Amino acid sequence: MINPSEVKSLIRLLDDPDGEIFEHVHEKLLSLGPEAIDYLENAWEEAFDPIQQERIANLVHEIQFSIVKKDLQLWYQGGAFDLLQGVLIINRYQYPDLDEQKVINQIEAIKRDIWLQMMNEASPAEQVKLINHVFYSIYGFSGNTTNHQDPQNSYISQVLDTKRGNQISLAIIYSIIAQKLDIPVYGVNLPQHFILAYLDETMQSEFEGGILFYINAFNKGFIFGRRDVDMFLKQLNLKFDKQFYEPCSNTDIIKRVLRNLISAYEHLGSAEKVAELNELLSILE
Repeated sequence: MINPSEVKSLIRLLDDPDGEIFEHVHEKLLSLGPEAIDYLENAWEEAFDPIQQERIANLVHEIQFSIVKKDLQLWYQGGAFDLLQGVLIINRYQYPDLDEQKVINQIEAIKRDIWLQMMNEASPAEQVKLINHVFYSIYGFSGNTTNHQDPQNSYISQVLDTKRGNQISLAIIYSIIAQKLDIPVYGVNLPQHFILAYLDETMQSEFEGGILFYINAFNKGFIFGRRDVDMFLKQLNLKFDKQFYEPCSNTDIIKRVLRNLISAYEHLGSAEKVAELNELLSILE
């Protein structure tokens, strides 16, 4: 158990001009982990010294970042089965205090609105048409074409609030909702674009040839075929590669989210964030 008076004494020493004392105090507080955060945040509110405030804020971030790293590692080592869990961990990097139940409830609400209109005997194309109607027309989701480089496009909580996202964040939300409705829609790691595939249930054990059609979540759920993927790859001068046509793993999806974020923060010149996100990426490599 944490000793409150000891923690408060340590926090008071954070503005000590002696580098060695600061290092020692810093390491000690860091070792206390998440339990120290409330004390640090209270101290930040009461601190008048800008140096102490900055040191407290940095320490809180360090503790929160170490939690994100640990959570991502556990998710990955546990088989990376839950895609929503994976994107929530990445969301925690920027929004550590977010009430994640709110995100879960928002997704459940969209799922429920689709389910209420779903016909028992609907064909795959009809199912996708209904998802598209609810997702794009009723809820108003769309691709953020004006500010595509904005890192907020990659954080699921922001995408659900603003209804704007990039190719991968919209595809993630779309596929999570579809899978919750037992509709076999999965992400495909296409170069420079992220798309979805609707699998033929009878051939689901083997992805090869088991895809009925593809869906572009960035373009209002537009349905297209394999030949369109061929054409797209031809335009990019890329040779045939099976992985461009078939569903990818949840780990690959989270890696792509991280690479998008790295690119967005490089664009903004945020070197510290780029370094930290590369650290997260290395956990999955």
